[in-house]
Amino acid sequence: MTGMVSASVTVTAAGAALSGDLDVPAGARGTVLFAHGSGSSRLSPRNRAVAEVLRDAGCGTLLLDLLTGAEEREDEATGVHRFDIGLLAGRLAHAVDWLEQRPDTADLPVGLFGASTGAAAALVAAAGRPRRVSAVVSRGGRPDLAGDALAQVACPVLLLVGGDDVTVLELNRAAADRLSAPHHLHVVPGATHLFPEPGALEQVADLAADWFRRHLVPGP
Repeated sequence: MTGMVSASVTVTAAGAALSGDLDVPAGARGTVLFAHGSGSSRLSPRNRAVAEVLRDAGCGTLLLDLLTGAEEREDEATGVHRFDIGLLAGRLAHAVDWLEQRPDTADLPVGLFGASTGAAAALVAAAGRPRRVSAVVSRGGRPDLAGDALAQVACPVLLLVGGDDVTVLELNRAAADRLSAPHHLHVVPGATHLFPEPGALEQVADLAADWFRRHLVPGP
């Protein structure tokens, strides 16, 4: 790919029209697809800040709403969809396929960046698309919710957790023990679940950029 891509897009997954923002710099090394967490969307300021750092590092980004507008409103009232990992992972896998079908992203390896419950969806999608997904990064994620798919993930996985996010840190340690793929658990000292502490989110973004820089390489 030689030209810059910047577009609002719609990804259709099993009849659901999902809104997204695709930005791919010229000469990109790959495309990172974001899976947002509980009660969040493609407009998440934290993920958008990370996405900007990734683009500066030469990665394209696709920030995608995994729920429709109606589903988001229902979820805000009931929480019915945010822990439906099968639904979220299935839509994420459709988005991976959609990237492969676009001429401007078809030849680029795919990375997945998941936050909170979105991390579980990213890992399940990675297990289901081993040929296409080259790396996964989890930010304050719930990889434990990926269940048996953890053992089926083939690509390198980076787990980023705040040192003061005690419960989630223990869940990540347990999930890491179930991963057979290359993986690393990095603890950000003094950070809590959303990494609001000064410099914490910047550290997350830099670590994610380095992970994708090393592992987003073209497949066979």
